[in-house]
Amino acid sequence: MKSFYESVYDIVERIPSGRVATFGQIAAMLGRPRMARFVGYASNNQKSWHLPWHRVVFKDGSLCGEPFRGQQYKALKSEGVKFTRDKRVIMEKYQWHPESESAPADIRDWPLVF
Repeated sequence: MKSFYESVYDIVERIPSGRVATFGQIAAMLGRPRMARFVGYASNNQKSWHLPWHRVVFKDGSLCGEPFRGQQYKALKSEGVKFTRDKRVIMEKYQWHPESESAPADIRDWPLVF
């Protein structure tokens, strides 16, 4: 069984270029809607630095704190993400909705349960 952090990493890895997800959204996807702060803690783990954490923002579209904010802004902008005047992601347009972008389930992907 995967740890909470490992499950977070699996989701962050799936966020497509040009899209963002929120800390709370990721927690809710894991069935733990009140653990958004722990999703943020997961980003501080050295094992996860290779993941696209720049695609994870706060629910109002604001970016993370310094010193990462400038890098996050540049990375998202390079992926085509647009911002409001106060440098918040336009969430209505760029928030990732994996349920609407997923392919039909394939029975071969289902886990075997005995």
